[in-house]
Order: sequence, then C-alpha cells, then structure tokens
Amino acid sequence: MKDFDVPVDASEEAVDTFIVNLREVGLLKTLSGAERVISIDMRLDELPSKSERTVDAPIPYLQMPSTSTEGYNAVITADRADFETTAFYISPIGEENSDTRRHADLFSASIVEPALEQSKLKLVRADKIDSPGIITRQILDYIINSRLVIVDLSFGNPNVFYELAIRHMMRKPIVQIMRSRDRIPFDINQSRTIKIDDDDIYSFVPKLPVYIATISAQIRQALDNSDAVDNPISVYFPKLHAVVE
Repeated sequence: MKDFDVPVDASEEAVDTFIVNLREVGLLKTLSGAERVISIDMRLDELPSKSERTVDAPIPYLQMPSTSTEGYNAVITADRADFETTAFYISPIGEENSDTRRHADLFSASIVEPALEQSKLKLVRADKIDSPGIITRQILDYIINSRLVIVDLSFGNPNVFYELAIRHMMRKPIVQIMRSRDRIPFDINQSRTIKIDDDDIYSFVPKLPVYIATISAQIRQALDNSDAVDNPISVYFPKLHAVVE
C-alpha cells in the first residue's frame, strides 16, 4: 500500500480487508501457535476433490466503496458488509416475561428501531443471535465491528457496562439511552445520554415521537463524526484503539 502511495486510513482498511478475505478462503492458518499465510497449493491440497463435493458454491463477497477515502474501492466479505449495515443493541435482557425483558422489547421495538429508519441500519440484539448473558465470540464481533452501537444503561446492568467498555476501547460510534429514573455512573456521566421517562404510560406514549427524533438525530451525528468519538478511555489513552485493532 505504501509503495502505491495509498493514504494511511485506506491502507489500514485494505490490510484489514485482505486479512478477512485470507481467512474466508482458508489461506490464513494457525501454525505453531501463530496465524500464517499459506500458499494456494497448500490450500488446494486440503480441499476435497470435485467428486467429493456436495455443493459447488462460490465464496460470497461484495464490491463496496470505502467511506474513508473518496474514489477508493475495496472488496469486502459478506460478514464485513453485514457489520457495516448493523446497529448492535446493548441492553439488559432478563428472563422471558420479566420486567427487564419487557423493557428491552418495548424500547427496541417502539423507540430504537424507528429511530434507525433514516440511517437504514438494521438492529441486532444479543438474545436474537445467542444465549442472553453469555459473552460469545459472535457477540464480541458485533460489539467491536458494528457500524453503530446503541446502549441502554437502564437498570445498571453489569453486563451492559462491560460491553460498553469494550466498545469504548474501539473508539467507534455509540449512542447512549436510559430510563430517566436511573442514575448515570460517574465514569460515563460526561457522555451524552438520552433519558426516557417511561414512569407514566399516559405521558410516555405522547412523547414517543420526540424520543425517536432525538435518538435519530444523535445517531446521525454519531455516524457523521465517527472519527471524533470521545469517551473516558479515548481521552486518557487516545492510541489504545489502534493497538487493539
């Protein structure tokens, strides 16, 4: 990339895309405890012969324009493209039929999803992809790679704050919401949090359009200024996200 004078931000994306595609086609293998690029011949030797295959399907990829540099194109795998169109919802989930679960369902369906319509991002919630309360590789992938994360700080759930801290390390767009009756912890009280008063249904329902519009505006602002995401970690350790990536 440097030899061809590709801008630094585009170079990083190119390297990341290259590694993702290597892994996708099986050319990145763990050997002697480290990931190494293997030759195409070695990979072909591992593949079954045509007579042994049951399905002959190409590896999916999408040709998408990069958002970091105008006019620069990159090949992005289907998984990567999915993250680019995803808003991951970090929220207290709770057991089926519990107050916490009803809260999560109400906020996601009545407020968050409508607020995402303008940005055309799809909402993904942890309990829809895996067992709630368990941090899996799949959930971590969404926290780290999704274009946007919306976090509901209601109930002071420890899992929520754990996942929020991971996103903070990545220094990527976040929108924070919570019930107005809950208290924002000191560590993150300088980050803007949209408070939603759901104590009284008769005042909550008429205010739904206001809450939706406010969150939608915050989403737009977060996505438009994705390179200027400040949080307690980024303020004191501004280069940490680069080390993590």
